[in-house]
Amino acid sequence: MKRIRHTCFGYFGLVVLTIANSCTSKDHSIKMKGSDTEVNLAVNLAEKFTEIDPSFSIAISGGGSGLGITSLLNGQADIANSSRPLSEEEIKQFRDKNIPLKTVVFAEDATAFIVHKDLPLEELDLETLGKILDGRIKNWKELTPVDLPINIYGRQSSSGTYSFVKKKLKIEFSPSAKEMTGNAQIIEGVKVDKSGVGYIGAGYVSDEPERKQGIRLVKIKETPTAVAYSPNDLEAINNSKYFFQRPLYQFVIESSWEKVRPFIEFEQSEKGKQMIKEHGYYIKDK
Repeated sequence: MKRIRHTCFGYFGLVVLTIANSCTSKDHSIKMKGSDTEVNLAVNLAEKFTEIDPSFSIAISGGGSGLGITSLLNGQADIANSSRPLSEEEIKQFRDKNIPLKTVVFAEDATAFIVHKDLPLEELDLETLGKILDGRIKNWKELTPVDLPINIYGRQSSSGTYSFVKKKLKIEFSPSAKEMTGNAQIIEGVKVDKSGVGYIGAGYVSDEPERKQGIRLVKIKETPTAVAYSPNDLEAINNSKYFFQRPLYQFVIESSWEKVRPFIEFEQSEKGKQMIKEHGYYIKDK
């Protein structure tokens, strides 16, 4: 009999889901930790996989890419979900501990930038976006008719999305930026803050009209005269025209590979790919 336990600790931004079966053996027990960007997708993939093969138990938690990688390093996970590649320091740490890894790129993600639904802002170029996020532009009246101080809703430094945006824009985030623990928290913050701006995984933006969600997606263009693209523009993503798109990784301890391989193969199956697309992500061409 399958048991599903789903616990959410909102204050810490930690989502834990355990899908277990009474007949599960230790060899079929998988621990997966890491990227908040990937956690909802991972949960649904695990639920579907354990319906197909009830002998498996999969425990999933978010908390950020850095947390997942650290858990892998400390032997507390079999799979680390990550929205960024390993850093040079992390590669050295695994090498020093003699822990070989396998790397799976299972999807492509886009980072979306959002503002409150009532803010009259349709698009931003990279230089202006960088000045907003590093605090050089402090009031929306510099860009719109709205005279409100800008409130930034960002992520903690352990987040792969935090590192990705920082690296792509070549900035340091404003010290006044709020450090939220997940995508859902950022959406909730921005939709009740008329001066809010934040960045989230595009897969977290639902198919409902933006005004119903309380947020507005901002299109991004590389220069003031360039074409602006939305992270929801499938053609732009397929042609790598959206500036903030990236691969999503799963790092697996080599000693756990045989145990987790059936789950990885499910992700790469037609059903798995269909679920990835349904969650707003894209299949990485090989």
